[in-house]
Amino acid sequence: MSAQKVLVVEDHRDTRELLKYNLTSAGFDVAAAEDGQGGLNLAAAFKPDIVLLDLMMPGMDGLETCRQLKSDAALSRIPVIMLTAKGEEVDKIVGLELGADDYVVKPFSPRELVLRIKAILRRSGAPEPDAPKFWEREGLKVDFEAHQLTVDSEEIALTATEFKLLTVLISGAGKVQTRDNLLDTVWDTHFEGYSRTVDTHVRRLRQKLGPYAPFIETVRGVGYRFKA
Repeated sequence: MSAQKVLVVEDHRDTRELLKYNLTSAGFDVAAAEDGQGGLNLAAAFKPDIVLLDLMMPGMDGLETCRQLKSDAALSRIPVIMLTAKGEEVDKIVGLELGADDYVVKPFSPRELVLRIKAILRRSGAPEPDAPKFWEREGLKVDFEAHQLTVDSEEIALTATEFKLLTVLISGAGKVQTRDNLLDTVWDTHFEGYSRTVDTHVRRLRQKLGPYAPFIETVRGVGYRFKA
């Protein structure tokens, strides 16, 4: 089996080399770019399984690079992890709104980063053996094997994290899913500040469900519930 491919887009040379070393040591095939435009060009040629994208870069910053990745039909399904500085809370949320799957705060633990990457790649992979293959209600259709959502006959692109979130909500329809539970089951982790991540992804998912957004109910002060 060929190694999974990671694209690093980071302007700081030392950080870029550190990422390349640790990811290669973890068994990944790694390519790296030092700016946003170079990252976009390399993404098209390298076809990575996931992108690590620095937020603060000269010229085209991480937010604009992410926006262009997600607007390219050939690249839009590639998961993205934002690399951010501790004080960039607003930019983290904007990055998630643009379609990033996760963010890691600098200085980061290489071990934590590898775990985050593996968790997201699992979301992008095959469904669990006992998972349903297909689900349908009114104009909503979900093909779990194909990772495909259809809303009123129109296919809607979801990130790996959005699809995992939708799968978990549908699987537990009628039951309240706390933010902590969603963090544990969707993100495979629990870190300070991640409740905002859950809320941002639910908001994006509702937007993509269109007229069926009310299927995801907010349980104030607790979490979310998919209508039974």
